[in-house]
Amino acid sequence: MTASVDRASIGLRSERGPVLGALMLATGLIAIDATILATAVPSIVRELGSYQQFPWLFSVYLLAQAVSVPIYSRLADTVGRKPIILLGIGLFLVGSILCGFAWSMPALIVFRIVQGLGAGAVAPMSMTIVGDIYTVAERAKVQGYLASVWATSSVVGPALGGIFAQLDAWRWIFWVNIPLCLVAGWMLMRRYHEEKQTQRHRIDYAGAVLLTIGLTGLILGMLEGGSAWDWISIPSALCFGIGVVALALFALVERRAAEPIVDLRVAARPLILTTTIVSLGIGALMTGVTSFAPAYLEGSIGIAPLLSGLAVAALTLGWPISAANAGRLYLRIGFRRTTLVGMTITTVAAIALAVVSPWPNPFSVAAIAFVLGFGLGWSAAPTLIAAQASVGWGERGAVTGMNAFARSAGSALGVAVFGAISNAVIARGAGPGDPATIVSASVWVFVAAAVVAVLTLVAAAFMPKDSVVERSGEADA
Repeated sequence: MTASVDRASIGLRSERGPVLGALMLATGLIAIDATILATAVPSIVRELGSYQQFPWLFSVYLLAQAVSVPIYSRLADTVGRKPIILLGIGLFLVGSILCGFAWSMPALIVFRIVQGLGAGAVAPMSMTIVGDIYTVAERAKVQGYLASVWATSSVVGPALGGIFAQLDAWRWIFWVNIPLCLVAGWMLMRRYHEEKQTQRHRIDYAGAVLLTIGLTGLILGMLEGGSAWDWISIPSALCFGIGVVALALFALVERRAAEPIVDLRVAARPLILTTTIVSLGIGALMTGVTSFAPAYLEGSIGIAPLLSGLAVAALTLGWPISAANAGRLYLRIGFRRTTLVGMTITTVAAIALAVVSPWPNPFSVAAIAFVLGFGLGWSAAPTLIAAQASVGWGERGAVTGMNAFARSAGSALGVAVFGAISNAVIARGAGPGDPATIVSASVWVFVAAAVVAVLTLVAAAFMPKDSVVERSGEADA
């Protein structure tokens, strides 16, 4: 097989088409969830209260997703990909139903954990299955199909979220997932027949528990510090102290574990290390903008949730447009150069957003968000595929899981850090009902996002140089 791939051989009408269609639908679950909730945050807060707690809706979801990804990845190498992705869809379905019936903000936050545990299986398993059934060259084409899911969701998600919010029917934001889960699960059960190369693995439960405690401690300290308690206080010291100690113990456990949940030896490889750091930054940037921009526009100039959602949708529209064409670029100039181009665009856009944020305008936010998303699309796909292409089947699940874990952990920590900044500014200002205070808080959030973009660009610059010829040859092997 040559690196030049006929699109008809990988399209929806091809032999592997039904599986690709099922993966697109499964990906759609996560894609819609990434855009539909943020536009309805003000409506949810009006009914359930607790504006300061709304970042938890994103943090706990992303935290559950992050810590479960490595476990699912190890299990997938043991029992196969199909049982794990079906489990994830089932958990996501249950979580969505429960979220729709939530009676308080704490209840909604708890039910979002169930959703996150489901997403932790769906997202990486979709990418892993694609890595199993398509070569590197073919994946350059498949990206176009998967990108179309994000493109559609980038419009449908915010539009539905805005409509439900304006109709005071925000619970349908979660219930809309029910038919998607049922159809995706049915298609995968009928159409996906995997050829398992299963191996017996030992799940590192001690590492999973320590990682969960560590990240939870840090996120709790950042989100509640300066709000529920003073930054310099016993609760704050306990949260950060427990978090740091748990993560330090986690690192020690991983060094000794037979099969660590995060294999530090694999992570130490230059390519895996740098692509993981880039994914960490990508997660923080994406969630930082999509989670806070709608509340920024609605709270500052009072625009309708539908319009604020469409402004943010520009980010998730720009992403798939560039991701669909990323394959042609990285097959021509390499993974590293493509990532550098993408992160340069992202950094410029993030700085621009911080500069214009004192003057809220949905059109400027939409334009900048589109460019930022465009840059992320040229960064996310090359880093993931570069990592996948560097290992065989037996490590592909773990490496894909590590990449997905980094993006989820970056999103969770990013929301926590940005939420802490926002809450601190609001606490010193006139409260969440004051437009000027919301603008001030949002400006500092976007400044922090720009700093993250710069650091991620630096990490991308340290990716090892790759040979396009070698990558093409590996795809054909």
